[in-house]
Amino acid sequence: MEPPNAQAGTRGAPQLLVLALLLGAHPGAQAEVQVSVPPLVEVMRGEPVTLDCTPLGAHDPFVLEWFLADRSGARHLLASAELQGSEIQARVHNSRGRNPPYQLDSRGRLVLAEAQVGDEQDYVCVVRAGAAGTAEATARLQVFAKPEATEVAPTKGTVSVMDEFAQEIATCNSRNGNPAPQIIWYRNRQPLQVPMEVNSESYMTSRTVREASGLLSLTSTLYLRVHKADLNAFFHCSAHYRLPKGQHGRLDSPSFNLTLHYPTEHVQFWVDSPSTTEGWVREGDSVHLSCRGDGSSISEYAFYRLQDKQENMLQTNYNGSFTLEGVQRSQSGTYGCRVEDYDAAEDAELSQTLELRVAYLDPIELSNKEELSLPLGSSVDTNCSVQGLPTPALRWMKDSVPLGEGPTLSLNLVTFDSAGTYICEASMPTVPLLSRTQALKLLVEGSPELRPEEIQPKAEGSWREGDEVRLVCSARGYPEPKLSWNQLGGSPAEPAPRGQGWVSSSLTLKVTSALSQEGVFCEASNPHGTTKHVFHFGTVAPQTSQAGVAVMAVAVSVGLLLLVVAAFYCMRRKGRPGRQGEKGALPPGKPELSHSGSQRTEQTGLLTGSASGGVRHGSGGFRDEC
Repeated sequence: MEPPNAQAGTRGAPQLLVLALLLGAHPGAQAEVQVSVPPLVEVMRGEPVTLDCTPLGAHDPFVLEWFLADRSGARHLLASAELQGSEIQARVHNSRGRNPPYQLDSRGRLVLAEAQVGDEQDYVCVVRAGAAGTAEATARLQVFAKPEATEVAPTKGTVSVMDEFAQEIATCNSRNGNPAPQIIWYRNRQPLQVPMEVNSESYMTSRTVREASGLLSLTSTLYLRVHKADLNAFFHCSAHYRLPKGQHGRLDSPSFNLTLHYPTEHVQFWVDSPSTTEGWVREGDSVHLSCRGDGSSISEYAFYRLQDKQENMLQTNYNGSFTLEGVQRSQSGTYGCRVEDYDAAEDAELSQTLELRVAYLDPIELSNKEELSLPLGSSVDTNCSVQGLPTPALRWMKDSVPLGEGPTLSLNLVTFDSAGTYICEASMPTVPLLSRTQALKLLVEGSPELRPEEIQPKAEGSWREGDEVRLVCSARGYPEPKLSWNQLGGSPAEPAPRGQGWVSSSLTLKVTSALSQEGVFCEASNPHGTTKHVFHFGTVAPQTSQAGVAVMAVAVSVGLLLLVVAAFYCMRRKGRPGRQGEKGALPPGKPELSHSGSQRTEQTGLLTGSASGGVRHGSGGFRDEC
């Protein structure tokens, strides 16, 4: 039974016929037939590939056959194409279990739909052209496959530098590639020149395995004699593989470090904290001594102190740290540390010493008492002294202002400004934060110094009666002066804002003519003397505008008083006729009597300009006036 693609080959017969006619029309058509086949065909796994076979000088009819040559040299017919007249017959004879099967296209080329590793064979194209003879050529198919990611497995555990032979370091794997890749080892990104022969320094072994898929997996194991320099080295491996058309690829593994075991060769011993660049520590501090060996193993550390060339053991531990709590000056001296590493070489230096220097500073002493009294204008020298190691530096200060270096303070012709607190400071430039201070209080005794101040001064002659003024007096001296005024109302003395021993008192009053003549004075006094200052106001002008207002106020008051008296008098006059009628009214029909002499006299005395008329007339006239 013909394979399914045989009919497809028959349908392509016209094209193949045209090719045969062209070849037959060539002048050399009667010559011996020849075949053109590419000797090497490269393809990536899974991609389609076509093997071309072109007859040269062939005659009609001819037969084209494809054979598979195995490694033993035996040939197996795969497919054939025969041209007879205008018809071509193509047939796939045996696909040898390949899936998908082989195919022939319209030009007699062998087609492999998906290249597989098993397709890596020699394919022979044979052309039989009757009298023109037979010709054949071989095409070799090579299938490439990129390997999977490169994996590396470092040796578990610790590798000792003390071993005299190369030890297994790591295993590198590159799987499922074709052809088999090449594995190269690297240290710090530099390739290692590692032979395949076993030796004591370095070598590697390789093993290639063909997987069921036909792909190749390569395993490489690295052996090295490690050294202490490999402690921080980075290792990795790389798989180098080939691609079609002479190209190459590379897949690197992750990098890794080695865990090494190595003995102690050197020891470091130092003052951890606190310390200075000069190696001093402060008395009273807790001093931490640290010791470290450069070996990989956990070793025991022994701390000791050298006294009279003898080791006085202080402490042994595994953490390499020793603390002196509240160190004292007597603990200055030589301290040592020794590492107990039994794997170390005999000539290794396993102990170190250091010199511990404890800095101290005693309290400062003054040549005078802490409080010194001097008369105004006198002079004196005072000194401060201190014991310390290293030698301290001394200086004097006042109000944070340096006065000079050295232990002596010279006070010449002191004034009240010289009074205050002087500080002697002892410090050590090589030992920061180790310093002391001592205060000296200077008191300057003398008669008070007085300073008057008018808060709102006015020119002489500009003062007016009743103006208000605030007067201020400030004084200083020792003992502290008392301030008083010749007028009442002065405030108690209190420290002045200007400081420097000044006290001040103020007085607020109204200016009068009497004050302008007498003046106002303040007085400062202490046991050493009295100082007085008089404030003068000059001529004081009267307050004219205020005098006119006072006169007007008096006039208004008098007018009001008179008005009240007049109103009271009117009320008294209105009430009298009623009281007379109550005593005895004239009977009706009686003639009106004339006023008696007493009544007339009363009217005359009280009313002015009313000399005639009867009682009714007189009283009626007065009511009208009111």
